[in-house]
Amino acid sequence: MKILLVFDFDNTIIDDNSDTWIVQCAPEKKLPIELQDSYKKGFWTEFMGRVFKYLGDEGVREDEMKRAMTSMPFTPGMVELLNFIRKNKDKFDCIIISDSNSVFIDWVLEATSFHDVFDKVFTNPAAFDGSGHLTVENYHAHSCHRCPKNLCKNVVLVEFVNKQLQQGVNYTRIVYIGDGGNDLCPVTFLKKNDVAMPRQGYTLQKTLSRMSQNLEPMESCVVIWSSGIEIVSHLQFLIKE
Repeated sequence: MKILLVFDFDNTIIDDNSDTWIVQCAPEKKLPIELQDSYKKGFWTEFMGRVFKYLGDEGVREDEMKRAMTSMPFTPGMVELLNFIRKNKDKFDCIIISDSNSVFIDWVLEATSFHDVFDKVFTNPAAFDGSGHLTVENYHAHSCHRCPKNLCKNVVLVEFVNKQLQQGVNYTRIVYIGDGGNDLCPVTFLKKNDVAMPRQGYTLQKTLSRMSQNLEPMESCVVIWSSGIEIVSHLQFLIKE
């Protein structure tokens, strides 16, 4: 019986946001005002599609984007955490659910040789088209009113756990490691045995603190982290139980 570890990517595995990081490839490292202003809440993927088109039109090529992406730093202690998980793969299954895209995540995991740590990556599918532009699509459609229209992380998590169950894989608990507003939906559906691990000082942690002050019920326990080393300590504690 394994523990399921669920990771967000931006500001969790890597110490920045891959979608805003890529802007350094733009002329003068910034986007035109009208492009910046075209973002509508809940429609981030469409916005990034326009950003990638702009970068392509400006002559930014795949290798340049890859160089930028693979220079992104990992969060403190994250390399140690991923190495710890690799050494203990008999005790953990490990997935990423991210609002980034498949190209960026592949590049980072490949460059750092951490692909083997993760059993599955759920994210917006991306690819370079014939003219060298990066294109990105919504991961799925869903009916959750709390999440951006391209991705409800809870729907993804529940579907994955159910599919695993059908194949005879039952997890003793889920540990969810994230930082952002779109990690709230899956975290609020965690059960009594599960662990929500929000990153200190980020939106998810602030929201969960506010919820506990308002006495809004949450079944799982909450363990705050600021370094991957603290996550290692907690996982060591869980596997000893």
